[in-house]
Amino acid sequence: MLLGEIANVNTGLVLSRKKAEVSFEKKATYKLITLRNIIEDGLISTANLEEFDSNDKLDSHYFTKKGDILMRLSEPNTAVLVGEEHENLLVPSYFVVIKVEDTNYLPAYVAWYLNTVEVKKSLERSQSGTTILSTNQRIIKALEIKEMSLDQQQNITAIWQLHQKEKSLYRRLIDEKECWFKEITKQIINQ
Repeated sequence: MLLGEIANVNTGLVLSRKKAEVSFEKKATYKLITLRNIIEDGLISTANLEEFDSNDKLDSHYFTKKGDILMRLSEPNTAVLVGEEHENLLVPSYFVVIKVEDTNYLPAYVAWYLNTVEVKKSLERSQSGTTILSTNQRIIKALEIKEMSLDQQQNITAIWQLHQKEKSLYRRLIDEKECWFKEITKQIINQ
């Protein structure tokens, strides 16, 4: 089935329309998810969230909710599943928010599927732009999502989540080893 048939797909907020230019215009401040917060592996990093000063109270549909999928409109078009710890982040217009509504599809499976090589190649062929290539909402809605049983979807997402966790642990190990190496070499030099 097409993504647009199983999910509601909308772009985020055009920030320039709601940005408070001076302090007296500011009605609210929100945590903003940016491209830097999306890790290519399909994870969200909340380490450096930006703050956005708005000249208006914003509608709730511009904010992340558990089970949403955020997808970058520019390459590498990474899709991430929003978990409980990533709720209530303001979504700018360089993302689409995908809300899976068909109960025959798990949001985690759709997020995984959107990150497959086949989907990435399909998006690459349909990108437009001169300086920064990007994909539009219409193309994303037209992506074919492979139908599978819920059991198969659960198996794939369980394996994917374990794989993500394993890669995260490897990254942490590499970082720790890098610190260890720097400290050892520093001690040797300073003897």
